[in-house]
Amino acid sequence: MGSQQRSYKKFLTAEQKYDLGVRILTGQIPQAEAVAVAGVDRSLIVRLRAVARDGAVAALGASKPGRSGQSRAEVSEAAALRSEVERLGRTVVEQAVELAVLRGKTGYQRVRHSRDLVGDVELALLRGKTGYR
Repeated sequence: MGSQQRSYKKFLTAEQKYDLGVRILTGQIPQAEAVAVAGVDRSLIVRLRAVARDGAVAALGASKPGRSGQSRAEVSEAAALRSEVERLGRTVVEQAVELAVLRGKTGYQRVRHSRDLVGDVELALLRGKTGYR
């Protein structure tokens, strides 16, 4: 067996991959030359083209006519606000259940005054009558 040199993979940054992909797609450099210039395997170039195409198709499919695109910060903030609304909704439901338990399970009872109700809830909590035992 002869001594064969092992070639190590060369890793490119995302910016280097993007630049290489643009140069290939615009015809500035042929694919075979890109392999030699970048010092990478031909399969990386093929994968790069496929990923670039898929990403472009997905981005174009997501864009809606007449609608301005949202920045990543806006999308992130909207997601955070949606989760906060969901959390607050669960809290309101939990409090409504606890209030129903404190009022008793006999049905609707007329609320006297909000201060009296808060006092009744505090008194029930102090007595341990929350219904969660």
